[in-house]
Amino acid sequence: MVNNSSSTFSSWDSTFSGPLLIAGPCSAESENQILSTGRKLHSIGVNIFRAGIWKPRTRPNSFEGVGDIGLPWLKSLQDELGMKVAIEVANAKHVQKALNAGIDVLWIGARSSVNPFSIQEIADSLRGVDVPILVKNPINPDVDLWQGAIERILSSGIKKIAAVHRGFSSYNTTKYRNLPMWEISIEMRRRMPNLPMICDPSHIGGRRALIHEISQKAMDLNYDGLMVESHTNPDYAWTDSSQQITPDMLQDILKKLVHKVVEVDNPEIQNELTLLRNQIDHFDNELIGILKERMNIASLIGRYKSENNVTILQPKRWQEILTKSLKEGSDANLSQEFMRKVFSAIHQESINKQTNVNKKQEEIKKGSLIK
Repeated sequence: MVNNSSSTFSSWDSTFSGPLLIAGPCSAESENQILSTGRKLHSIGVNIFRAGIWKPRTRPNSFEGVGDIGLPWLKSLQDELGMKVAIEVANAKHVQKALNAGIDVLWIGARSSVNPFSIQEIADSLRGVDVPILVKNPINPDVDLWQGAIERILSSGIKKIAAVHRGFSSYNTTKYRNLPMWEISIEMRRRMPNLPMICDPSHIGGRRALIHEISQKAMDLNYDGLMVESHTNPDYAWTDSSQQITPDMLQDILKKLVHKVVEVDNPEIQNELTLLRNQIDHFDNELIGILKERMNIASLIGRYKSENNVTILQPKRWQEILTKSLKEGSDANLSQEFMRKVFSAIHQESINKQTNVNKKQEEIKKGSLIK
């Protein structure tokens, strides 16, 4: 992994440089497993060793972590290698036990960040504490919920905080275990530009074959680090075996990754980018103008529908528009996913416009009746 910038996390530890690398097994299984995995990960430059001690599972009667007995194992790793360690916490008791055990970094999982009550309990337990906190995105794609979780932690006085993008649950079967929905993490970075963003390719992909692809995508989007699940014998891991990779696999992936720069110093390249971006701005302005005209026509149609007692939603017409748009988009080398999202948003805004027209027409009718 090529590093071209100073680390966002240098305030966490002066030895951290470039993108932050967090790795370790999904679950702590034994002291020997922790030490053997930690030694290998330390040798390839991993900054922070992660391991699940308490595991909040989706369904009962699943392995929920070794619990408190695993904390001394992490202390052994710290003592032997001087390596920082991180674990997940889901409530105030976990926080207190982790702090008492000298854990360096705490992360809040997706099943906790989805619940404001859980987040507030954790935030309250962190008051007066100086420890780095990682907040994973909620399991459902809600950027406000994610932002709210981070704001609650910040309100407790925590200064060292980062977001972890681990993907979002989906009812449908897809290529990914959890849909990346990169646009949500991009929106989070727009809202909180100084917040470091870490990618968790293990939970997004759910399969070790996808980890390199997702990690490179994160680097291309200027993420500040990676959080990868690594196990010395992943096929026999107690939890999430399919998404864990060996330290050697991780090292191979890291060698292939390219960390790209945000800006270039070459004036010629900057000039070319400026010219191209000016064209983008021009087309954006044209798009806005076209959308304005389209909505004006949609409002006019809404008036005719209201005057003639016609329903706003016309399923057959909508299907015709969508089918035609998907076909023409495909011919223009635009993905169906993109075209569906764009025209669904346009269609919804047209419905909103026509609904407003209908309300105004109803108000006019009521006013006439009163007179």
